[in-house]
Amino acid sequence: MKLLVAEDDRDMQKGICALLARCNYSVDAVSNGQDALDYLLHGDYDGAVLDIMMPGMSGLDVVKAVRRAGKGIPVLLLTAMGEVEDRIEGLDAGADDYLPKPFDGGELLARVRALLRRSESYAPDVVRKWDLVLDRGSFRLSCGRKEAVLQNKAFQMMEMLMLASGRIISAREFMEHIWGWDADAEVNVVWVNISYLRRQLEKIGSKVGIRAVRGVGYLLEEESII
Repeated sequence: MKLLVAEDDRDMQKGICALLARCNYSVDAVSNGQDALDYLLHGDYDGAVLDIMMPGMSGLDVVKAVRRAGKGIPVLLLTAMGEVEDRIEGLDAGADDYLPKPFDGGELLARVRALLRRSESYAPDVVRKWDLVLDRGSFRLSCGRKEAVLQNKAFQMMEMLMLASGRIISAREFMEHIWGWDADAEVNVVWVNISYLRRQLEKIGSKVGIRAVRGVGYLLEEESII
């Protein structure tokens, strides 16, 4: 799942992103409200963590603008302000939850998980497709009794493929959803991870393969119809 973090304190931003990345979320980060709004309006995000006090545009104004645009992206607001009135203002603006600073990392993760469970884009902790089982909590891909622990980006690619319901996913879509707008990565990282995933599927004895549709993208198929 892909999240946007908007926080102008660089140390806190770095800490939040590292925490979320360790839990296998794909994360984009910005440090002002205008960038947060642009990313949320034009990007593909499953949720957002926004600081209220940011330069350019406050987190509250970002939420209001996102809601006016008809976007239902789940939003968790972070702020140093802890008064009840401030919490009410944030929720009335369209935020889904509110977490005062300072906060415990475990609570932040719990609130993010709860936020995503309430959203339409929520995917279950275990995803099943043909003979494959993907455990989103442990990053394990299994087939019968055999399993492989996937690397972070490859895990996210497999998750997208398994949830795509036969839809072809382009290299560009992988890049935008997993590596993000500001990534320095080149498109060959998609090819490298596809090759890695194919080896893991063979390793665990799955009858599922990843088919490349020339000039279009990739999709999962059972061996019998490849």
